Amino acid sequence: MRKIVIGVLFACVASRAALSGQIKNTAIPRAADGHPDLTGIYDLATMTPLERPANTPAVMSDEEAAKREAQEAARNAALDKAVDANRPAPPKGGDGSVGAAGNVGGYNNFWLDRGNAYSIVDGQRRTSILIDPPEGRVPPLTPEARQRQMQRAAQFRPTSDQSENAGDPGLGPPGSYDDPERLTLAERCLLGFGSTSGPPIQPNYFYNNLHQIVQTPTEVMILTEMVHDARLVRINGKHVPPTIRKWLGDSIGWWDGDTLVVETTNFTDKTRYRGSSPDLKVTERFTRVDAKNVKYRFTVDDPQTWTKPWTGEYTWPATTERIFEYACHEGNYAMTNILKGARLREKSTTDKQQ
Repeated sequence: MRKIVIGVLFACVASRAALSGQIKNTAIPRAADGHPDLTGIYDLATMTPLERPANTPAVMSDEEAAKREAQEAARNAALDKAVDANRPAPPKGGDGSVGAAGNVGGYNNFWLDRGNAYSIVDGQRRTSILIDPPEGRVPPLTPEARQRQMQRAAQFRPTSDQSENAGDPGLGPPGSYDDPERLTLAERCLLGFGSTSGPPIQPNYFYNNLHQIVQTPTEVMILTEMVHDARLVRINGKHVPPTIRKWLGDSIGWWDGDTLVVETTNFTDKTRYRGSSPDLKVTERFTRVDAKNVKYRFTVDDPQTWTKPWTGEYTWPATTERIFEYACHEGNYAMTNILKGARLREKSTTDKQQ
């Protein structure tokens, strides 16, 4: 009887510990302080989109995933074939393919790494990174956010040749090519494209997909290969005063059992993640599920921008690839030529009017 009672008590304690996340997974690497060791380089390239396509189930079958992954591999093999050295020049505006690769001077397939497999989370091949709302779509913008976006768009005059008053420096508000500081942070190579630098950290579906984590008992550094952004998470720290604002926000973290929780606030009005406001708050959860994979979960909360918070998750697989320096504008003339081209266009327009 006593053995039965002890067994029941042990089961109750074990169940309670499991619910609180306190039972340690002995199969994962741990740091000297006992916490899971997240240190490593991870390849975030994936075919899983951020948002789920319409009329698509949340989980994809293994057969369907294998079919689509094979199609992607075949497409890349075709694009990687050697081209004819005597081919004619591409048509004006590029070859018509979608994205930067289709533009004159754009990247060919050799440089691109969009991912060749779907992310597997808890044994499932998800059809979107977003899991909440359940439909896998970003919630609608608030009326305030829509108004904010309209005001931002009105700050720049059109640059298309087809637009009214295009190229006329004397009409309309200033354009984005009038001042280098009017160009986006990504275009100026000051911040990773899209949200690859985070937070939240998301795939860029283009190239430079590596992220590195360096962990100590008091700080965790997250380095992004794209535009070499580095974020420092202070463990058990406190947020800086609200008067201090940063492009990547202010990140503090703490351990919840075997999960590293990171809360980031204090963004600037230049960050503008998908139209966000400086009140944006992002909560991330890093959970090492085995020796080679980390489950990354994030929640975006900004009542000034979206009608409700939203959450996504996907797996970060470890890689033996190395991160090299990403030199964007260093040593080239892109920024100078962008502005010089705009001035030449304005001069040409002025000359025609005289």
